[in-house]
Amino acid sequence: MKYAFLTTAVFSAAALLATPAAQAQFTGTLQKIKESGVIHLGGRDASFPFSYKIGSDAQPIGFSADLCALVVEAVKAKLAMPRLKAEYTMVTPSNRIPLVQNGTIDLECSTTTNTAARAQQVEFAPTHFVASIAVAVRKDSGIDSLSELDGKTIATVTGSTSIQLLRGYRKSEKVAFSEVSGRDTSDTFLLLSSGRAAAMVLEDVQLAGLIAMSGQPGNYRILSERLRDEPYGFMYRKDDPQFKALVDETLATAMKSGQVDGLYAKWFMQPVPPANVNLNLPMSQALKNIYQNPSNRGI
Repeated sequence: MKYAFLTTAVFSAAALLATPAAQAQFTGTLQKIKESGVIHLGGRDASFPFSYKIGSDAQPIGFSADLCALVVEAVKAKLAMPRLKAEYTMVTPSNRIPLVQNGTIDLECSTTTNTAARAQQVEFAPTHFVASIAVAVRKDSGIDSLSELDGKTIATVTGSTSIQLLRGYRKSEKVAFSEVSGRDTSDTFLLLSSGRAAAMVLEDVQLAGLIAMSGQPGNYRILSERLRDEPYGFMYRKDDPQFKALVDETLATAMKSGQVDGLYAKWFMQPVPPANVNLNLPMSQALKNIYQNPSNRGI
């Protein structure tokens, strides 16, 4: 009987060790998360409808936030930690990369454009949205084209790629204008709405969101000209193959399976909180192509 008991105990222990969670040797971000019991996420206060807050104490909601939640669930399953906590830190365009690099946040989930310069500092997940850099003006401004920005003041978001594009346009087209910067998208839109700037440059979808949320959407228009397409990607630390594989596989599966289509319809084709506005923004062909063949190719 004693021998049988010992044999059973040995086989039970062996079975336990054979489980994936018990056998796995985690490194990098996954090991950090496992030891702390928390995955730290980066979000935004006002990047509607990607990552934005309703109330000062709330966690961000939006298209990016929903996709990020899929990754959190995948991490829970990988680590066999169903009670894993997800904690958000609000980031800005100027601090989001340093906060990823120094370990404050493990996954930045908002509207960061994947550029070659940024890809030298952080890793990007597969592109989850493709926007275009555009310019918004007040309808009563009389501005109908980019060339008519000559002599005007343009509002930009501190740390965004839009600034460099605008400066490049100014140089190539010999258009003279001044710049004024806001801390984030809502702060920058205030410069436009208050008349301190004649125009605002940003991704078209974010401009559409800001206009829709302004309370007076009929007062603004987005110029038809575009400066460049911008692929958005989540950021995480470089040289972390385990975490990269998990994040990339999770998002690629959601894209190829069509799961992302439902999330897109939820945030871009239906009324969303808090004002129940509908962006009514059909999925572009460029984005459809990205979802069929996910990649983290930047610009």
